[in-house]
Parts: sequence; structure tokens; C-alpha cells
Amino acid sequence: MKLNILKYITLSGVLLLTSCSDDFLETAPTDSTGVETVFESTANAKLAINGIARIMTNQHLGSQGFNGEGTIKMYYGNYPGNDFVVALPGWASIINSDFHENVTSIYNYYPWHYYYKLIANANEIIHNINGASGPQTERDYIKAQALTYRAYSYTMLSQIYGNRWSDSNNGATKALVLRLEPTNDSMPLSSLGEVYAQIYADLDLALSLFEASGYTRPAGTNFEIDKNVTHAVYARAAITREDYPKAMTHAEAARANHALMSVAEYKAGFSNPNKEWIWSSYGALDETLYFYSYFAYMAYNSSASAVRTYPKRISKELYDQIPDTDIRKDLFLNPEGFSYNAATGAAGADLISNARSRYPALQSNATIFAHMQFKVDANDMPGVGNLNHFRSSEMYLIEAEARYFINSQDPRIAELLEELTASSGRDPNYTVTATGDDLLKEIKKYRAIELWGEGFDWFDYKRWNDPIVRHGVDDGGNFLPSLAVTIGPDEKNKWTWKTPQRETDNNDLID
Repeated sequence: MKLNILKYITLSGVLLLTSCSDDFLETAPTDSTGVETVFESTANAKLAINGIARIMTNQHLGSQGFNGEGTIKMYYGNYPGNDFVVALPGWASIINSDFHENVTSIYNYYPWHYYYKLIANANEIIHNINGASGPQTERDYIKAQALTYRAYSYTMLSQIYGNRWSDSNNGATKALVLRLEPTNDSMPLSSLGEVYAQIYADLDLALSLFEASGYTRPAGTNFEIDKNVTHAVYARAAITREDYPKAMTHAEAARANHALMSVAEYKAGFSNPNKEWIWSSYGALDETLYFYSYFAYMAYNSSASAVRTYPKRISKELYDQIPDTDIRKDLFLNPEGFSYNAATGAAGADLISNARSRYPALQSNATIFAHMQFKVDANDMPGVGNLNHFRSSEMYLIEAEARYFINSQDPRIAELLEELTASSGRDPNYTVTATGDDLLKEIKKYRAIELWGEGFDWFDYKRWNDPIVRHGVDDGGNFLPSLAVTIGPDEKNKWTWKTPQRETDNNDLID
């Protein structure tokens, strides 16, 4: 199949691997005995691992909007979700999830292309690292990182192209090509259960290799994977698979070395790692994607037209649920007492003045909207920033949810929510009094508040089997009429993107 074919490229003397849709697999280099020597040393393999990290913030498919992991967060997590507002009626097909069955659409193909590119590169490392010269401890932690990349990629793919677990007949439905070797052979779709079994196997092996290596991630390299990242991937995979004991265990382990951020850190713009960040992608001025980057679509202070013209906003209904004592409410523009166009959200002169006085980093020609976000900023223009993938906050919420489904009367659930919100200073007045179904609603509400804009919205609603319910102005919301829709769990192919035609055209074993 052409989709996952690898091409060997030498750049500045460093062997890099990339997925390519139009090239044939070249023969890997070998030594005098015929043994493959893709990586002559662990030093070379470390550069290859760094190359995978770079893929996560590269441009893909020659399109401005496809910027690696940021695109997954924005187009697949935020836009089609329940609580993320952007005035783009021309994007209704994406926002309203109309492309799930359009197998020729580039939006259908992008996640498949992107994550299989990560998988292809990880497979080369996993397959060849044992032949690299260097200390065994280095071979161990390099392989552990590659295994975690592969597991993470399959975790994300399974949420997009696989059924929600409750619709999968206990994992029996077909989902993904489970490609574990660096080959381009045709392969059938594996079941969702088989995919999760491999994710677990990869993560278990990665954890044992990290343990054997004694690896400690160097300071200032949050983009590298360590055992905490592996635990975090495990927790996210397990909660999606409804494996609550594993989700609980690994969520707790993942945050062990990552205390919750302070209030000052929370308000600092979500563009630089702090102690709570478990894993992120590196962003620097000399490596910027310019107008292609996630921050050029999201950061409130970006000079990109995608932000200046269409600032990203929280849904009014979620905003209204945030207590006034919660610092997270102050990360959105409160229009109460000011003038604004309720139909569009466009701010009046007094609200514009208020926003600019509070947030002087706003571009002088930026459009101001009620409920626009000030959670995420850019370090430099038009969109330079470090992109977070896992935080301790998510792990608190995963553990709380997992404990709820194991035993809804577990007192630790309330403690976790209060630690996340009250003890951290997000809302010192917060206490949990809900029980039963209301406690699950509390978990979901605070997950939506805490993780808003970070790419979880649609994925969470799919996993929970909850409908997307967006309201327009007349019904108490702030969505434009064409985006104020209700999408039930059984609609839109049960929120499952179909296998792209580019895959089926080049893979004889998929019907």
C-alpha cells in the first residue's frame, strides 16, 4: 500500500524517515553480513526520535490548515464539539460532522495520513534499534519512546476511525490496519479489540524498558517521552476503551511527578511548559510554521487573519456554568453590562475598550467578540508556541471518571475534583456535594471547563455517548444558526470516520 510507504532521506548527514504516498520503499542499508543498519548508533536513533517529535508540528499534505497534532485538536476535537464557538458558517460541514462517510475528502484522509506517518517512523526504530551500537540503556529508552509514539497514534486513530467502545460489540468491529513492521504489504483491518490489545502491549513493554533503562527526561525537553507520558497515554487509551481500573491506575501514575500549575501559570497563556505539563511539542521562533501553526488559528494575540477575523470563543452555556469565583471564567470575555451584537457576538465600543485595556497584547486590527478566549496566547507572531498534549489536570479527571464507573460512591472522586479546582486555587470556594448521576455530570462539566480548547470536546462527547446540543441566540446559546444543531450518538455514522479511499485503493485486503 502506498499510504504508509517509507522513504529514506539523508539531510545534513542525518538519516530521517518519512511517510510518502507516491514513492516506493527503498532498500534499507545493510552491513557486510546483510544485517540492516538503519541506525548505526544510538546517537543516530536519538535524532530519529527527535524527527518524530518534529512531525507533530510540521505542515502536511501541502495545506495550510494541516499542521500536525494541532490540526487534530482544532478540526477534529474543537470545531465539531459542543462547547467551542467560531463564526465560520462556511465550515459547517466540518463543524457539523458531515464528512465522516466522505472517503475521498482530505479531511477524512488527514488523520490517517498523519498518524500512520508517526507509526511508520516508530516502526523503523522499534524494528532496527537493537542493531544500533551504544549502551543497552539507551537502546531501551529509545525503543520505549518509539513504542509510546506508536501506542499514542493508534489511540488517537481508534477514536476517529473506530466505533466508540460501547458500539463495538466488545471490540469486535473492524477499525484500523495494525501495522507493526516497516513494510508496505497489504493488510486487513484489525478489530478495535485487537488494536487496544496492541496499544496495551506496546505501553507495557515501554514501561518495562523505561524501568530497565533508568531514564530521566532532561530538563527543558518536555517534547521527549518518558514513563509519565507512557502512563498518560495508557490512561487515555484505557478510559476510551472503558477499562476503568487501568485508566485509574495509570492516570494516578502519570501525574506523580507533575504537580498542578499555579494560578499565575494557568493565566500565562498555555504556550510554554510548566510543572503540570506531562508532554508537549516544542515551538520556537526559528522553527515556526508561520500561518500554518495551531497558534495562528487559536492564540488570541496572533497576527494571523484566522484569529483576527474569527476569534475562538467558549459556548455561552458552558461559560454561564463557570462560577464567578473560578479564575477560569476570567479567561473569556464577559459581555455582561456591555454592548454587543447578540446575533453575531461582535462587541460594541465599550466591550472593545474593556477587552483592549485588559489584554493589551490583542492586535490593533483584531475583531473583538463576546465570550472570546484569552486562555491561549502565542509567544511570537504569527503563531509560535509550545503545544501541550497531556497535563496532570486531564489525569485527575480521568481518575475521577474511572472511579465513578467502578464505584460511584467512592469518596475519592470528590477529593480529586476538589484538589483539581479548590486546592489548586482555580476556585478556592469549590466543594463537591453532588452524588449519583449528578456527580457524573459534575465530572463532565469540570472536564469541559478545565480542558476547553485543548482538543477534547468532540472526543469526550463521542466516548460518553452524549449528543452534541448547540443552541443559537434565541435558545440561550451563541452559535450561528447553521451551527446550532443537535447531533445524536447514532447519527453521522455513529461519529466514526470511514477508512479513506486512498487506503482501500492501495490495500487489496480491505473490502
